[in-house]
Amino acid sequence: MRDDSSFIELKARQRAQALLDDGSYRELLDPFEGIISPWLGPQGIVPQADDGMVVAKGTINGQPAVVVAIEGGVRLQEANLGLAAIADIHAAIVDLRRYTPVVGIVAGTVGCFGGMSIAAALCSYLIVTREARLGLNGPQVIEQEAGIEEYDSRDRPFIWSMTGGEVRYESGLVDALVGDGVNAVKAAMNDAIAKGVPAKHRTDNYDDYLNRLTNFDTRKQADAEQINALFAREVK
Repeated sequence: MRDDSSFIELKARQRAQALLDDGSYRELLDPFEGIISPWLGPQGIVPQADDGMVVAKGTINGQPAVVVAIEGGVRLQEANLGLAAIADIHAAIVDLRRYTPVVGIVAGTVGCFGGMSIAAALCSYLIVTREARLGLNGPQVIEQEAGIEEYDSRDRPFIWSMTGGEVRYESGLVDALVGDGVNAVKAAMNDAIAKGVPAKHRTDNYDDYLNRLTNFDTRKQADAEQINALFAREVK
């Protein structure tokens, strides 16, 4: 692939290959291993061997690295059993980030919501494109629970103004906003790795975030301006 090609349009396996040094990619438990989700069969759901994470080992600038990539979003059919597995992922990230930078990249148009948004927030550094979306709940879920008057999932400009990569960067909730190109994403990733383990992670500031949210007036319809005002002072 060309280094200036679209990162967003790549499949999960291609993204992992693009981030690792040429010739160093080695996939763990690829589809030919036949490993399937243990949670689907007991629920009467037909599983498959290529609908989960792509995990690859290799090197980045000559240093050992692991890339975990996902093609789509949360698998709702796994229900609470899947959430239990996500909790293990969260614990592993918190443990690993003490020793080496854990860099999250949210690029595609699918969005990063639910348990995976928590995983992203736990990363040492978080990189997004303008097309990315990041939030605890997806637009359809919010609309379903709070009503279309609160959150219209079909209003794309509104959705991106609230959870898009640009507003998340301006709010200090992510560390880098990059263009949609393999070179741009790799450069941001290399910069993050070079910074090493942060002296203080963003999630260590939970008291400050809770205080801001407590003082937020929920009687008003939230908009991008309010979001920026709420997180005006960047938290590191």
